[in-house]
This record gives sequence, C-alpha cells and structure tokens, in this order.
Amino acid sequence: MAEKKAPEDKDLLDSAAELREGDQEASRRLKMEKLVQEGIDAFPGKVKTTHSVLEIVEKFSKFSREELEEKKVRVAVPGRIVSIRRMGRASFFHIRDSRSRLQAYLREEEVGKRDYELFSLIDIGDIVAVQGVLFRTKTGELTVLVDTFTFLAKCFHPLPEKWHGLQDTEVRYRKRYLDLIMNPKEQEVFRLRSAMISLIRKFFDQKGYIEVETPMMHAIPGGALARPFKTFHNALGIDLYLRIAPELYLKKLIVGGFEKVYEINRNFRNEGISSEHNPEFTMLEFYQAYSDYHDMIELTEELVNSLSLNILGKEEITFGEHKISLKRPWKRVKFKEALVSYSGLAPSRFDDRAGTIEFASTLAPEKKTLSYGKALDIIFDKCVKHHLIQPTFVINPPREVSPLAKALKEAPDEAERFELVMAGMEIANAFSELSDPAEQRKRFEEQAEARKRGDEDAHWIDMDYIQALEYGLPPTGGEGIGIDRLVMIFANRKSIREVILFPLLRPKE
Repeated sequence: MAEKKAPEDKDLLDSAAELREGDQEASRRLKMEKLVQEGIDAFPGKVKTTHSVLEIVEKFSKFSREELEEKKVRVAVPGRIVSIRRMGRASFFHIRDSRSRLQAYLREEEVGKRDYELFSLIDIGDIVAVQGVLFRTKTGELTVLVDTFTFLAKCFHPLPEKWHGLQDTEVRYRKRYLDLIMNPKEQEVFRLRSAMISLIRKFFDQKGYIEVETPMMHAIPGGALARPFKTFHNALGIDLYLRIAPELYLKKLIVGGFEKVYEINRNFRNEGISSEHNPEFTMLEFYQAYSDYHDMIELTEELVNSLSLNILGKEEITFGEHKISLKRPWKRVKFKEALVSYSGLAPSRFDDRAGTIEFASTLAPEKKTLSYGKALDIIFDKCVKHHLIQPTFVINPPREVSPLAKALKEAPDEAERFELVMAGMEIANAFSELSDPAEQRKRFEEQAEARKRGDEDAHWIDMDYIQALEYGLPPTGGEGIGIDRLVMIFANRKSIREVILFPLLRPKE
C-alpha cells in the first residue's frame, strides 16, 4: 500500500472528510486546524450565557408552542454536543449539561453560509454555546432556533458508540470523566453522596457536635486493627504512617474538654481490594462524653433513618433483590448468638478452641497466627455477615479483637461494642471507650505480643495516648461509619468502586 501523504493543496476539511472511520481522531485534529485557520479562537474561555440546559428545560418545558411564539424567549446556553443530524442546509443537534439535554436547530439562512460551513467542522463531543429563540418543533420538542454559536472546546476522541455506550467497567473507573459524559445518570450517585455528607454534617451540628480535623500522617498508626501505608519525612528524618483511623486523636479532644466531636475523614489501609474495600476510603467518626455504646445505637438509628427520609423520602431502601427497612428499632443480636444462628456450625463446635482456630485458619489462610477471639471474628466475617441483610446491631464481640473498648462487666471476655451490619456488610463499629490507662497499656502490650507472633493487623503501643488517658477520659461512646458502604446501599450499588469517583486501580503497563 502506498504511503499516505499529508494534504498540501487540498482543503483540510475535504481531507478530514476522506479519512476512514478508524482515523476519527486524525479527522478531528484536521478540523481543529481548519477552525484555527478560519480565525476561530480554539480556547476562548468564558462566554456570556443566560441559562444552563437544565434551567431551560425546567423553566420552559411547560410553555406551549403559542406561548413561546408570543414571548420570543431568547437564550444563550452552553453544552456538550451529544448528537448531530445534518440535513443539507439545516442541522439538528442536542447539547447537554450535567442534568439534562436540549435540542438546537441550525439553518444556513439564519446564520449565514460561512458560519454554517464552520459548523460542519463540529463533532459529537465538542463543547459549544448557542444563542437563539426557543420554539417547539412539529413533534413538540423544545428547541433553540440558533442564530449564533460559539466554539468552546474540541473533543479530539470519538465518544463510545451511542446505543451500547460505555460499559467496560475498568474503562469507566479509569476514565471516570468519560463515564460521566456517556452515562450521565452515574452523576446522580455522586450527587446522592454529596447530599448524604451534607446532611450528616447538619445532623451532628444540630446536636451540638463540632466538626474537627485531625492529622493524616501519624508517627504511630493507631485507632484500628489494620496495616498502614508507610512514608518518610525528609526534613524530620522520621518514618510516618498514613492514617488508618482518627480515633485516638478524637478521644484526646474529649480528654481536653470537648464533649461532642466528629470528623469526616479519609483513611488509608494497606490491605486488599474488593467490592467492599478500597485502600483509601471515607469514614465518619464521632465521640460523645458521658455516653456509652447503647447511646451510639440510638444515635445511629436516628442518623441513618433521617438520611433515608431526607434523601429517598421513605424508610425503605431497595438493594439488589432485597427491600431493607430502616424503621426503628432495628434488630439486636449477641455476637455469639449470631455465630450459632447463622454460621451453620453446631454450638458445641465453638467449645473446641483448637478446632475453632483450625477451622478459621482455613477461611483466612493469609493470617499467620490466630487466637480464639480472632478465629471467632473470622468465622463471623466469612460465615455470618452475608446473612444479615436487614440492619442488625451485633453486640458484644470478643474483647480480644476490641483492644480500645471497655470489657463487659458480666462477661469480661466480651466487649461493650457493636457492629452494625446491613446488606451483608459492616457499616459501623462502635463501643464504650476504654478509659483506664493501666488497662489500655496492658491491652497494647498484648497487641505487641500478637504483632511479634506475626499478626500484622495488631495495634501498636502508643504511650502518648496512654498519657492522655492519665489526665482523665470521661465515660465516652464512640463510633465510625463507613460512608462509602452507606452510599452503596442508598444508591443500590454492589461495588465500592461505583461510589468512589476515582477508585485505586493497578496502573496499566
């Protein structure tokens, strides 16, 4: 095949028209060159507009053909072109913003021959602003009769095919901007997320909590049983760790005299990726002096129920094939009772500690060493959690896996703690905070021994936190709620990547 030569004498537009469909990007770049040659500012910046597409649709959709003819409503509106239908000396096209779309009608006799020819250099995906008068077509569609259009930005890549759209999930996550262009309904997930966070702030502000910010780089990682990301501070010459939880700092504020604090924070855990886990995620954590985990149960019910009423307008959520009722009160079940009821294991099985540990090791072979409490926690996670669809407070798990929680007085091997499970996922974790500095130090030392035995998730010893407790932590209830998972349920999405704008992915080689 003879080598193609660059166009010399031939008009750039003609050359672009001759390019095969597979050369669309080259065609679009040739069209851009032609626009520039014709004196069109390739990146003009802000232009004067009167409405957004959504504002026009909401305000004028009820106007009849006669009302529009009488009022002669003139608009100037920007948007991305999502369809073009050329018909000789006239063209219909649609522009859209983030919420709606609007038809525009361009005629050569209205804009002049030169401008109409320039419109032939416009592609689907380009961003323009149009000015003109609103009218209704014979089919009744609200339309702008364009008398002026302004080029705002060129789309150099063809958008995915109209009917099939963008369906490759990996491409959707890697190129979220393209996902939002092609699947504008996906924007509603993130509008829901934004509304939820705004309502959470309003809820706690009205209850007298104050929002605070705590460090995201810690000298000692703490506040959760998780593996941290490690970094190095050049100026100080010290290792630092990205925050796995803000808990210890928030409780220091309770020691300092703040009685109600909350933080909507980014946490980082150096763990696996799954439909429920992203290494970087968003948590709501809140702490209240002179309260305990029972108070946190009541507060959690009230918060989530109010979110449902304000966002969805009802107390029931559809999640997959399930209908989840958020009517209060929610179910409460003891941790050990949940193990017996849902794990499929005989109650006597848990009396055999060695056998329980051996069975749990087959469920989580990556765990190097297991204690009895840790084994029970793994069995709950692998065999029980997915059965709990309706909101359920699972209370009093093993103290051994709750190193920051008070022990239950009547059963010291259990903790004054609960996990809220909904749709088979852990949504929240709360407890009555351990305030005895001597007991907390003992717990940290137990965790240090577990770390020596190979438990990479064990809590580190934080002497600064113990010293803070020695100044007096009042009885305190504290809780963390996973924002991403809560959004998953409210938005009816089965993967956490669907509710995070830019989830972490393995880089392409």
